[in-house]
Amino acid sequence: YLSINSGAGGTEACDWAQMMRRMYERWVTSRGWKVETLDLVDGEVAGIKNITMKITGAFAYGYCKAEKGVHRLVRISPFDSNARRHTSFASVDVTPEIDDDIAIEIRPDQIRVDTFRASGAGGQHVNTTDSAVRITHISTGIVVSCQNERSQISNRETCMKFLRAKLYEKEVLDRQSKIKEMSGEKMEISWGSQIRNYVFHPYTLVKDTRTKYEVGNVNAVMDGDLDGFIHAFLKEFG
Repeated sequence: YLSINSGAGGTEACDWAQMMRRMYERWVTSRGWKVETLDLVDGEVAGIKNITMKITGAFAYGYCKAEKGVHRLVRISPFDSNARRHTSFASVDVTPEIDDDIAIEIRPDQIRVDTFRASGAGGQHVNTTDSAVRITHISTGIVVSCQNERSQISNRETCMKFLRAKLYEKEVLDRQSKIKEMSGEKMEISWGSQIRNYVFHPYTLVKDTRTKYEVGNVNAVMDGDLDGFIHAFLKEFG
């Protein structure tokens, strides 16, 4: 599962999230993989506030994990009548789908289930029934939602699968955090600590802050040419 969330900045950030969605969809298609939109919230003026996609393909999580973090865009804003340079942020989260044989128990009293009408482009309802499902895990505050299927039952099943994956990932991260705390390791996580910069103006450059890998052809990257960045990350961090 790959999720994109727009950062502060309103329309600019929502447009950047939409650009990233297109970038990842093209990258997935170029690899012959399958991408499916599970949940999407449109921006008020343009773009999207957030989206969750399911990416299916050989070693998909292994590749996608290289994209987890904050992505920063610098460009002349098409929404600014004075044509000023703007900086926008969007974050990417990647969660692996876990096998059914991994036991993650979720009791009915641990969750809250809400249903609502799935909406399509322009706010139009996909159907007239409350088929979309949102599930909140009460103790952790984790929220997952799905409006991809027309059936409420199917959307609930997808939500539960996503929630199990989120809870499993949280358990793994909590254990890693305890180990780092015991060994004295500390990592600062902030909105400004981007993993990659995409500069459209005053020059064109995409540079990964972790590996220092860079490409001058921004348009190619936005068209899904991400393998160089991902291979550089995997080579250095595994």
